[in-house]
Amino acid sequence: MKIRLSLLAFCLMFVTFAIGQNKLPNVSLKGLDNKSINIANYNSSSKPVIVSFWATWCGPCIKELEAIKTKYAQWQKDYGVELVAVSVDDSKTINRVKPMVTSKGWKYQVLLDTNQELKRALNVVNVPYTMILYKGKVIFTHSNYTPGIENKMEQELKKIVKN
Repeated sequence: MKIRLSLLAFCLMFVTFAIGQNKLPNVSLKGLDNKSINIANYNSSSKPVIVSFWATWCGPCIKELEAIKTKYAQWQKDYGVELVAVSVDDSKTINRVKPMVTSKGWKYQVLLDTNQELKRALNVVNVPYTMILYKGKVIFTHSNYTPGIENKMEQELKKIVKN
């Protein structure tokens, strides 16, 4: 019981820290087209942005991105949301990213965090790790995959639209 409480407190510390972040850091990552994108550019977006950290070797990551795929087109229409899938694959597995994205038919903006600079800057411990940002502020985070999490994410998107 003490171990569970300690683990819960530890996890809450990271969630609290992430939600308290005001801006995405000034980190440039390459996209699948090899063009650099500064992640801080999303701070000025007037639309919700979902940032999902994932890897090709992470089964739960793929399940989460597949679950989101079933709702993504509707979310774009209803909420104007953009999803940025940040791969944390290293130099040994980075060559698997583009084929996987293509085979899955993901229409997300995919960025490559090969050196895990963004992951470290945001104190992301495990993947999958997903956050929803609105006007540069983190409003929702979650770690690991739970079936149905896409429904919770949609509830958060609805709150943004209402406000």
